[in-house]
Formats: sequence, structure tokens, C-alpha cells
Amino acid sequence: MKNNSRKAALRRAEELKKTILNYEQALPDIPTGFGQWRRILENQERIKSLLGATDEDWQDWRWHLEKRVTTAAELKKYLTLSPQQLEEIEQTGSIYRWAVSPYYLSLMDPQNKADPIRRQAIPSLPECADHIGTSDPMDEEHTSPAPAVTRRYPDRLIINVTNQCAMYCRHCQRRRNIGEKDLATPRRDLMAALDYVSSNKEIRDVLLTGGDAFMLDNSSIAWLLEQLDQIPHVEIKRFGTRTPVTLPFRIDDELCEILSRHLPLYVNTQFNHPLEVTPAAQEACFKLARAGVSLGNQAVLLKGVNNDPFVMRKLNQELLKIMVRPYYIFHPKRVKGTAHFWVKIEEGLKVMEHLRGYTTGMAIPTYILNAPKGYGKVPLLPQYLLWIGDDTAVIRTWENRIIKYNNREAGD
Repeated sequence: MKNNSRKAALRRAEELKKTILNYEQALPDIPTGFGQWRRILENQERIKSLLGATDEDWQDWRWHLEKRVTTAAELKKYLTLSPQQLEEIEQTGSIYRWAVSPYYLSLMDPQNKADPIRRQAIPSLPECADHIGTSDPMDEEHTSPAPAVTRRYPDRLIINVTNQCAMYCRHCQRRRNIGEKDLATPRRDLMAALDYVSSNKEIRDVLLTGGDAFMLDNSSIAWLLEQLDQIPHVEIKRFGTRTPVTLPFRIDDELCEILSRHLPLYVNTQFNHPLEVTPAAQEACFKLARAGVSLGNQAVLLKGVNNDPFVMRKLNQELLKIMVRPYYIFHPKRVKGTAHFWVKIEEGLKVMEHLRGYTTGMAIPTYILNAPKGYGKVPLLPQYLLWIGDDTAVIRTWENRIIKYNNREAGD
């Protein structure tokens, strides 16, 4: 009997191994930040040479902000661009602001126009051709009961603390707020937002975002956390930041020490492609984890970047290796200027089908569609519950096995 059980287990193991063969065959064509690190380091040396930078400069996040590339003429020094591409960048940049940090620039393949990092950072003409999207699809203007506050849920809210980012993503949901200057939210508006939180005792969770909340200086971050800790009903603080992806040197020792004094604290970031998960990003995330900060990832499903089940699976597996838990996959919002990134819901569901059962549960985020007009997040799932009656349910497994399940209570 024991021998028969072992044979059955071995047969099942062989079945399971076959389900992953197509993924393993696809992996050589999915570049990762760790796999491409030698090329990235070569890019960094070339960029440092062109900018006359030292190794110390490269580790200074303020230097990266100061040296952000913001014109097509500058960009031509680092990427191979045709005259038509240069013209498109200039034309689009005259409508939508853009900027990219030297670090994030170093992740790009200088020769590949379709590079997933370039697509997220470099302006393209389709941005100007989008006449379908709206500037504020989440209707944040009408869900702001106090300065700098966005509130969509009963027990939590957002405080927008700056409009600045290290790199302005081409798919940004708040591109209407970028403006021509990087501006921190005025202290009087932050005080008004904090007063609102203090006056509404049901608020237990406050998210600091922007822009990118880690673009504030350390003293401002410390002040905000101190103020929130003085409000008894605020149980947790969260930060929205893409700096571990676009400017990992921002995660310095002083910032981590400040964060460690204000636990429980959560940081959600946005890795969208395995190429973004680099040794530098790992160092930043490990620093945050050692400080006691819980890390989550909120990817955005983007055409030409990650709308591929195997790319998303690899991304989530790479994230777990650097202490970042995949949290959400956001369906792209219908923001004006971003239509070339949009995908259909079916593509997101296909991605989810290739995660559940095929990889560890911690690598499976929730697929989220934001309801228009600020009505909140709607989770979307493939259909696993096919039918349910008084005593029986019919379910579908990740392998598409249809199984009847006894749904009776004990004693029925």
C-alpha cells in the first residue's frame, strides 16, 4: 500500500512539473535587473563619464534629482534616437512634462525603442493622440473634503504631500498635478489635512503620497509622522513611493532610522517589470525591511511593459526575493495621454489565471479595477466558483478540474 502511494505521488509530481515547462521555456526571453546588472553597470559608468560624476555623486539621491534628464537634446547623449523620435519627444514634452533620473536611465537598453523601461519614462507621440482619457478619472477633485486630502473609504484617506517624483511615469494617474515646478504641499495645507484627520475619529489609516512621498526631505517626513502619532485613533501610516524603483539611493540610513521610530508603518511601491528589480533596489528594500517597514508592490498592468502572464509571474517572484510582497495589480486607469498603455480586463484575468496555483500564494496580488468617479477599488478574479446550491458547490481548480464540493453543515 505504501509503495502504491509513493508511485501515485511520483506520477502527480511529474504532472505538476509539466505545467511549468512553458514558463521555463519563456524565462530566457524575460530580462531581469539581476540578470542584466553587468550591462546596467556599464551604462552607469558611461552616464557618470558624460556627467563628470564621481562614485560618491552616484550614491547621492539629491545629485540624481539635480541631474534628471528633461530634454530630447540631453537624452540623445544616452540613447540611440532617430530624428523622428527626437521630434516626437520634443512635441510630446511641450504638452506633458517629463524627467528621468540618471539611475533609471541606466536601466534602459540604449538601442531598443520597445524597452519596457523606456516605455515607462520617455515621452511618445501616442500621448498626444489620446482624445478618450480624462485628466481626473478618479474624480479626486470631488473627493477632497480638506486641503491635500482624498477620501474614498470609511476608515482611511490620502494626504498628498508633494507633486514631485524622481521620474515622471508616462502612465501616471496624477499627471494633471505635475506642473512646471516641483512643489511640496504648503505646511498650512498639511496642517489643515491633519486637523481633518484629528476631527474624524473613524480614520485609522493614513496614506502619505503625491507625487512621491519620499521626495520630501527627512525632517519633513519626521514631522508628519510625529503629528500623526499624536492622533490617538490613527493606527497605521503608509507611504506611496516609487523611489526603490527609480531612485533607490533615496532610501538612506537617516530616513530608515526615522521610519523605525514610527511603527507600524507600511511602504507601497511600484515595480512594473523584472528589469526594475536590481541589486540597488534590493539594497534599498532590505534597508527598509531591517527598519521594520512592511513592503508591498502595486504594479500597473501596462501594454508593452508587463501585459504578459509570464512577465508578471517573474516580476512577482523577483519581488519576494527582495522582501517586497506583491499587493495589487492595477488595471490601467483611463487617464488622458495614456491610452497606448490600456489593456482589456480579459488580459488581466489571463495574468491571474497564470499565477494562481502556478506559483507561491505570496506572489499572487489582487487584480484591481478602480471604479470611475472615485467609487473605490473592485477586485477582479477568474471564475472559480461555478455553481452553488443548498448542499453542493461546483468549483474549478487552477488546473481546470471541475469538482463537486459537499457544502452541508455538520448534522445536515
